[in-house]
Amino acid sequence: MKNKNLLVTGGYGFLGRNVARYFSDLGYTVYGVGHGNWTSEEYREYGFSIWKGDDITVESITSLNVCFDVIIHCGGSGSVAYSITNPYQDFGKTVSGTAAVLEYIRLYNPDAKLIYPSSPAVHGEHCDSPIKEDDGIRPASPYGEFKYMAEHLCHTYSNNFSVNIVILRLFSVYGEGLTKQLLWDASNKIVGAQQAVFWGCGYETRDWIHVDDAIRLMHKVADSELASGAVVNAGSGKSTTIKAVLDLLARELDYSGEIEFNQIVRAGDPLYYWADITKALDIGWSPKVELEDGIKRYAKWFLNQIKQQ
Repeated sequence: MKNKNLLVTGGYGFLGRNVARYFSDLGYTVYGVGHGNWTSEEYREYGFSIWKGDDITVESITSLNVCFDVIIHCGGSGSVAYSITNPYQDFGKTVSGTAAVLEYIRLYNPDAKLIYPSSPAVHGEHCDSPIKEDDGIRPASPYGEFKYMAEHLCHTYSNNFSVNIVILRLFSVYGEGLTKQLLWDASNKIVGAQQAVFWGCGYETRDWIHVDDAIRLMHKVADSELASGAVVNAGSGKSTTIKAVLDLLARELDYSGEIEFNQIVRAGDPLYYWADITKALDIGWSPKVELEDGIKRYAKWFLNQIKQQ
């Protein structure tokens, strides 16, 4: 394989740094732009050859002076709660950042392939059955609305300017190194405690996909002949209740206290998320990390973090 150039936007985040490390190990030369001030030693540890700490704009990307084969746009907001309390800022991170990447490709790098990690939040509330990519779009939060706007921009640039784009809707991505969302919050809440209270009723469902599997799907998509504008779900294809996930985590963290739920549903949090992964399977990908094994790995990593403090 000839040496390929990859741009990862938002590379300072959990997903971005894992993407960079994976593709660097494959032999890609990986460049990054986004918020986060790393030393060269720090960003090189994650596989970046060059890192530019800056807003994601046409100018910041062109300043790298590189022609990219693949761009994985991990920049943007990742929080429903943040989108509700800071909608304007969330719009800028998700929608404006995506527009900048698309415009950069249109003007300066038309042969690049763009992979955009989106979210099933574009669907909003859904019954307790697998969500297909072409199911109805009814966002239940600003986060979901802005993800849909970003997807719409991708389709606009694909249809009008022949920008080569594939959208991956990532379900509940987790893995070692994740320092936000349910697993991180729960681990901090239950270690050393006698009681832990969580939102909801515990029987809400999510489709959990380990970050390793999500990135292997990105790799498969990058090498595929999928038509521009294709949308592919990235999940495990399995539905798991929040209670079941917390029980697994509690066991691995040796927690014997009570786990309770406050019966309050947070705004923007749909009850059921479960991916139909037929399209992903059809291109030769399948998830490898079972949830129980992934939770074991996460708990081991979390306990090591505590020991190092």
